[in-house]
Formats: sequence, structure tokens, C-alpha cells
Amino acid sequence: MELKEIGEFGLIKRLSRGAVVRKENIIRSIGDDAAVFRAYPEEVILFTTDMLVERIHFLKKATSGYNLGYKSLAVNLSDIAAMGGNAREAFCSIAIPKAVDIEFVENIYEGMKTLAAEFNVNLLGGDTTSSKIDLIINVSVIGSAPENEILYRNRAQCGDKIFTTGFLGESRAGCFLITNDIQACFKGCETLKASHFLPRPYLKEGKFLARQKGVHAAIDISDGLSSDLEHILEESGKGAQIFADTIPISQDLKNFCRQFSFDPVQFALSGGEDYALLFTVSSDNAEKVKKNYEKIFPRPIYELGVITETNNMELVFSDGTVQQILPKGWDHFLTVETRASDL
Repeated sequence: MELKEIGEFGLIKRLSRGAVVRKENIIRSIGDDAAVFRAYPEEVILFTTDMLVERIHFLKKATSGYNLGYKSLAVNLSDIAAMGGNAREAFCSIAIPKAVDIEFVENIYEGMKTLAAEFNVNLLGGDTTSSKIDLIINVSVIGSAPENEILYRNRAQCGDKIFTTGFLGESRAGCFLITNDIQACFKGCETLKASHFLPRPYLKEGKFLARQKGVHAAIDISDGLSSDLEHILEESGKGAQIFADTIPISQDLKNFCRQFSFDPVQFALSGGEDYALLFTVSSDNAEKVKKNYEKIFPRPIYELGVITETNNMELVFSDGTVQQILPKGWDHFLTVETRASDL
């Protein structure tokens, strides 16, 4: 069915079904000029927004509406996770070309609603409009957290150990497979694609870390390990050493790199859109945080290196060789096709 058959308000009515999953504090959701909800007692507000543009961040022909909607919300939830907050309310604005049918748009919202329900997040509105050429999705998320539990980028300290919550480089590998239309040709191929299409927001993990003594700085890995670690270092005025042998690289990524002759370490360093959390912990609290984390969550955290005073970012190999790391990762001013060709 074409959008012109039901119009903007008919579309909004269809998309609003099942958008509110948590009614507490909600006075008015979709249906008025603005949503109305109460602030969260004893917590400050977190706000984040992220835009996905066709041919820059995704290829419509290479994804489903469900996956696109899921990811559009996931990248915002990941920002809240990186600061140790609770995700509360979400808003989605979408610009739709004539070539996109109602079913695809409805599937976008189904993807968002599925993920929103998992984390008890309400979809309280947004805006719909037409677009001449490309599909554009902008999602905003409001979160909250006790002010003294928020994690920032600028608080890494010399001697802190550096950890991440997940494998690195898988989404970049998935992007390569998707944009080059490569079908299953090795074990783990489809898993890597899923890592790109359906990234996992580490909300529960972020909130846990924010409450742990000695956790100083955090960021989500959206642009790549080297780029996002550089953000922490710049904000904190510090340097870092990353140990090549401890970078968490999955067997699926190793299979991929073997198949296409890539260096898995370099691939993991510059891969974007992993959305694992990258954080620093004081050396005297690191082991306790690690043990407490593994009591609650099914996956471990992975130690990557240490914060230094040098203002340099270095990669240390097992033979003692040291190599400077140059930040390289996701660039929003390149197209998806350009990124794939650069791999």
C-alpha cells in the first residue's frame, strides 16, 4: 500500500499502536502537539539524538524495515548506556520518499517497538514528513540517572585499566559482507551480519558499571576502538597503551579475516558500530569490578590496556614492539559504499 492512500495522520494512527509500554509518569503520549510526562524524582535528565540517512548510514536495498528500526533506536540506547543511565522515553522523526511503501515503514516501527519493549522504553511521538529521494530517520531518547552515578569521558586517570564489554570488529565485518552482497561462505558469516543489523545496547551493564567504585570514564564504541578511545584520552588529557594480544576478537571475525586476508587486530581497532562499552577502572578496583560483573552478566569484560600520562595512544605486541595507533574508524561524511570499498 502506498502512503498517499492513508495520508500522514492515518500513518501516525497505525504507527502509534503499542508505542507506550510503561504508563507511569506519562500524562499524554502521541495525539497532541507535545508529549507530557513527569520528570524522574531524584534523577537528572539525559538526552541524546542520532540520525540515520539512506546511502550514508544504510542501504535500504540491503536491510529490512525491522532491522533498520531496531538499529535506529539501539544506537541511541547505547549512548544512554555509556553514561550509566536508564532509557525512558523515545521520539522518532522520519522523512519518507514516495518509493517506500507503508509495510516497510510499519516494519521500521515494529523493530523499534520490539527493542523498546525489551528495555521498558516508551515511544512518545516525533514527526513524519515526505522526502524527495532518501529515507531519513532521526531518533531521540530521554534518559535519567542519579547525578553522582553518571559516567563521563573526561575522568580517566593514569594507571586505570581499560576494559570493553564485548567483541570488536564484528559489525565492520558484517557491513563488508552486506554491502558487497556476500552470502554465507564461512562459519559465522550470518552472525557477523546480525552484529551489524541488530547491535546490542548495553544498558543494564552501563548502569551496573556506573555504580561500581573505581569506574572512572566510559564511552560506547560507535566509531571504532581507536577513535572512541581517542575521545576519552582527549577529554581526560591522557594517553594509553593497548595490548594487541588482549583485544577481544571472536572466532567468527578470525574466520572472516582469514577468508578475506585482513589483519584481525587492525580490523578490530578501526571497526565502527560495535556499540560495546569502553571504560576505565582504577587498578586497585579492577579485579573486584571484573568479578562482580561476571556474577551478574553471562559474558565477561575484556581488559585491553592501561591509561598513561604520555598523551600517546600505542599498540603493544607480545614481543615488546610498540606501534603508534592513529585514530581510524567510522566517518559520517563518507557513504556506506565508500566505507566498504576502503576495507
